[in-house]
Amino acid sequence: MEQFNLYDAKSNLSDIVERASQGATFLIAKAGIPKAMLCPINTNKRKPIKYGAMLGEIKISKDFDAPLPPELIVLFEGNSH
Repeated sequence: MEQFNLYDAKSNLSDIVERASQGATFLIAKAGIPKAMLCPINTNKRKPIKYGAMLGEIKISKDFDAPLPPELIVLFEGNSH
């Protein structure tokens, strides 16, 4: 990671910002002590959701949302009534 002192960063700001927009990251220092970081903004836009992409690949049984048998409910809830 390249470091610039504050004076050089101000003098070369346009160039530094352009390089940052292409993926570089820079430290800005004052008297040799890092004070700020200049890095690219993540502008990767998410791809739109393609509905139906898994059509025919996933099967859900007809009783998927049916009530659980009493013996399983006891295991989940930890009581036996």
